Parts: sequence; structure tokens; C-alpha cells
Amino acid sequence: MEKGPVSKFITHHYRHFNAAALIDAAKGYESHLLDNGKMMITLAGAMSTAELGISLAEMIRQDKVHIISCTGANLEEDIMNLVAHSHYKRVPNYRDLSPQEEWDLLENHYNRVTDTCIPEEEAFRRIQKHIFDIWKDAEAKGERFFPHEFMYKMLLSGVLAEYYEVDPAHSWMLAAAQKNIPIIVPGWEDSTMGNIFASYCIKGELKTSTMKSGIEYMIMLSEWYRAHSGGKGVGFFQIGGGIAGDFPICVVPMMYQDLEWTDVPFWSYFCQVSDSTTSYGSYSGAVPNEKITWGKLDIHTPKFIVESDATIVVPLIFAYILGW
Repeated sequence: MEKGPVSKFITHHYRHFNAAALIDAAKGYESHLLDNGKMMITLAGAMSTAELGISLAEMIRQDKVHIISCTGANLEEDIMNLVAHSHYKRVPNYRDLSPQEEWDLLENHYNRVTDTCIPEEEAFRRIQKHIFDIWKDAEAKGERFFPHEFMYKMLLSGVLAEYYEVDPAHSWMLAAAQKNIPIIVPGWEDSTMGNIFASYCIKGELKTSTMKSGIEYMIMLSEWYRAHSGGKGVGFFQIGGGIAGDFPICVVPMMYQDLEWTDVPFWSYFCQVSDSTTSYGSYSGAVPNEKITWGKLDIHTPKFIVESDATIVVPLIFAYILGW
């Protein structure tokens, strides 16, 4: 495939250090796909609010991503950006804000993520109204679904279409829903929608059993991995650290060591893009070789680590893979 100007630029200029690691990781990802391998992407941090969907949605549409693990925040914040973008407030001088100025943002119903403030009423409450109806309807029918499946139902129903404020082609959640690719959402309960669901359970308006659990996510992931790890196998592209990466990578040692399914292959590609540098006891900053001792990666697994800002690095890697 003929590469576009962005790919040509980084190939020519990015020759050393983290820049070279970026190119190596992108080429490794591309080679993995060319060998008919599958790829998981994990999303930590606030990558949805950083609008990674502009490139990630196209990666999904072109079948360059086959499964995603993300925090509950990333699951919902892509949709929030889709329906409330014009109401977001940018604070370029966020480093200079006083505690009183932070309090004023709260009083005005803005929740700050670095330099970007998410509007509570237009983002959280707009989604809450519709997702509650879907939760309640499932419960009335005695049905149970995963957090991402409820979000898929909401997106595919079209009830949010009237609110779209960005090009829907830039929503990775909408692209994922249309492709129906599996999403793993560990620790969903700590997200805004997870908090809201818990509040309804506390008030007795919903049952906890209506929402499928993290253990059920691990079981689902084990079934998916078993079904797709033949041939070249499944690669692991980790954006940031945290539970979005920690949870799914453990499915391999769980199957191999705890279930004693000794025919389960290791992850066949690994890349982490994170600004968490190696430190004492830090898993997010651990070098890939440490994962060999935990039964996650093989000696021969291609391993890459780009110690840099994922909001800068990942769109460039995706651009290379997409040929932009």
C-alpha cells in the first residue's frame, strides 16, 4: 500500500529514541495484521475526550482492530463528545487555576480533564435519560447485558442522533457498535454511568443483576481468545496503563496456569504507549520483559514500548497503519 504524507514524514524524520520506537511499533502492528493476526487495543486515561476516535474509528472500520478493552470513562466519554461537543469548555491555563476557580467550574457543572471540561447537563444527563430507559426495559424483560452492549443498543437505536455535534464518523463507539466488535470494560462501576447505575440500585429502581459483571467479562474474553488465537495469534496494543490493560492481558496466564489449558498461545505482539516510566513496583511503567515472568508474553513475542504522550503518539501510529 502506498503511504500518505503523514506516514512518509514520520518514516523520514523519526529515526531515533522514542521516535524510532514509534515507527518500529507501527511496522510491527502492520506486519501482524498482514500475517492475518488479530489485535486488541486497550484504552486507559482519557483518550476518548482527547478525541482519539478521529483515527480509531477508521481503524475499526478497516478491520485493523478486533477487540477493545477500555475503562468505563472511555466507553462513555466518546459518546459524550459525540452529543455535547459544542458545550465543552477548554481551559488552556489549567495549570494556573486556583482551588476557588476549580470550585467555580464545579458550581457551573463542568468536570475538568486536564484542559478540557465536560458539561454535566449536556453530556452526562443527556445520556442518562436514554440509557436508563434501556436498562429498565431489559430488566422488565428479565434480560442481562454487559455495559458496552447497553451502550451499543442506545447508539444503534438512533435516539441520540438528533444531538450529534461532531461528525459521527469520528466516534469510535459508533464504529464499534456498527461492527459489533467485542469490548471489555473492567471496573465499569467507577465510571459516571456506573455510578449512576449504582445509585438506581441503591434507590431500589434497578437490580444489580441486570448488569453483567467483571467476572463474566473475563469469561467472555477467554472464549473470544480461544476462538481467535489460532494462526498468527492475538496482539496487544496498550494505550496507557491501568485496569484497561491489566485486566485483559491476564486472560492468557489465567487459562494456561489456572485452567491448565496448556495449548493456549501467548499474546503474539505487544506494544505499550505510555508516559509512565519504569519505577519501583509500577506495573504501568514495567518493561515488557517483566510480563514474561507472569506468563503473558513469550520470549519471542515482538515487544515495543514508546515512553511518550499517547495523545501525540497513537494517532501517528494509526496514521501509519491506515496509510495516511
